[in-house]
Amino acid sequence: MGNTFGQLFRVTTWGESHGGGVGAVVDGCPPRLALTEADIQPELDRRRPGQSSITTPRKEADAVQILSGTFEGKTLGTPISLVVKNEDQRSEAYTEMAAKFRPSHADYTYQAKYGIRAWPGGGRTSARETIGRVAAGAIAKKLLRERWGVEILACVECVQHLHCHVDVDKLTLAQIEANIIRCPDPVVAEKMIALIEQVRAQGDSVGGVIVGVARGVPVGWGDPVFDRLEADLGKAMLSLPATKGFEIGSGFGGTLLTGTHHNDAFRNVDGQVRTTTNRSGGVQGGISNGETIYFRVAFKPTATVFHEQETVDVNLQNTTLKPRGRHDPCVLPRAVPMVEAMTALVLADHALRHEAQCGGRAEVES
Repeated sequence: MGNTFGQLFRVTTWGESHGGGVGAVVDGCPPRLALTEADIQPELDRRRPGQSSITTPRKEADAVQILSGTFEGKTLGTPISLVVKNEDQRSEAYTEMAAKFRPSHADYTYQAKYGIRAWPGGGRTSARETIGRVAAGAIAKKLLRERWGVEILACVECVQHLHCHVDVDKLTLAQIEANIIRCPDPVVAEKMIALIEQVRAQGDSVGGVIVGVARGVPVGWGDPVFDRLEADLGKAMLSLPATKGFEIGSGFGGTLLTGTHHNDAFRNVDGQVRTTTNRSGGVQGGISNGETIYFRVAFKPTATVFHEQETVDVNLQNTTLKPRGRHDPCVLPRAVPMVEAMTALVLADHALRHEAQCGGRAEVES
């Protein structure tokens, strides 16, 4: 019921923000992939709270444990169960939210749908749920890298009005991890950090845009019509907390061009079909064309702000609420590994589907 993602590489996440823990079950990972907790932990460290001055101060080690699906450091082809314990819950900060709905949160809609909700920390709607995605994504990233040579990266392109240029073909992990905002331009990064710190001091929040990149994706991944590769990427990104928009390739900017200027011309380069430009974002007709896949994801300002706002209570009476607790003034730095994880889950699933259907073959008959 909405907690499982993928067809052949399937991931089910579980857990609430202030419960005993969170995690995921990964089903469909091929056997004999070398895998230990050390392959997963670095991605969770990039996602965890309390990692810098511009993230929530909640202190969690987010140490992952593999409970099943591996033997002697290799996957068995059976379900892989992953768990991370919650250690720093402070439910008392949310007591008032038990009776009042936080503006722009899922409190009201969950209460209306289910008639019950885990109000401490937002329960299942908390970004803490993404731990399972990032852990599963780490497995998918390793599979993609070792079996197909695919590299997946993401970075912060803009925070509110501050923008940087991202060269999707030259972007490196070192550039991304060189600063706490995960922006590849060090000059713009400093301005972004200063803006977030200023907004945080005012009890407010800001949003922005993350660029996702997948390089080395072979021709042929994706399916027609309803399972188009960009459609699944869009669903994956918009399933992340705080997302409000998705565009691939030229995106909305492409509407300003004519077809003549927008088309990606083909060229034979050393026996391979390549495009002279990449406004398609590496996907044509829902199927990868061998070029770099790149897209943008818009994240809204964090919904929790430390100002009194109008709301209603569980009895539908008008009231006000000034939230407490620990929250990110900007979700972007911690959302970068989340975007990478969801990209990996989509591509790993389509890679296995392509092999099952076509035997891994995707080329033009001569």
